[in-house]
Amino acid sequence: MQTSVIHWVELGDHRLMRQVNRWRPPRWLRLWMIAATRCGDGWLWYGIGAVVALYGGPERFFALLATATAVGTGIALFLKLKRSFGRKRPCTLEPNCWATLLPPDQFSFPSGHTITAFAVAVSLGAFYPAMRAELLFCAASVAGSRILLGMHFLSDVVAGGLLGAGLGYASVVLWRLA
Repeated sequence: MQTSVIHWVELGDHRLMRQVNRWRPPRWLRLWMIAATRCGDGWLWYGIGAVVALYGGPERFFALLATATAVGTGIALFLKLKRSFGRKRPCTLEPNCWATLLPPDQFSFPSGHTITAFAVAVSLGAFYPAMRAELLFCAASVAGSRILLGMHFLSDVVAGGLLGAGLGYASVVLWRLA
């Protein structure tokens, strides 16, 4: 049963990968996806963290601690999981026709960019609800970019989003109780 579910997910992942690779998206979307991936490399999160540190009000320290806890745990988790699963990236199986980015490592599952993006969005969004929609939009853009640029399969990104959101929520609970 478990093997058939994994096989079914992989078939869907590969079907979507081939469709994405045949598609020629509009230029604005290509630029957006490349920018989202580059921001997901960390620069956007560092910038948001600096703004929160400077202007975040009295909750800024707990907000930054919760975010750092979620992101740090997420990084440790995805490094371990990637080595354990050893799943090859879509771009190594079938090159993407319009993206020429190099992957940060050789393994695909789960998406580290997506884990980090949702860990930041959920944890900071809990402390600053007025920013929640924008943070989640940024996280979703990073996640979508990883699929469209051939860095990850859909299941890598879904798992990364769930793990990142869960870590973000857990770290908020942890630091609000502290």
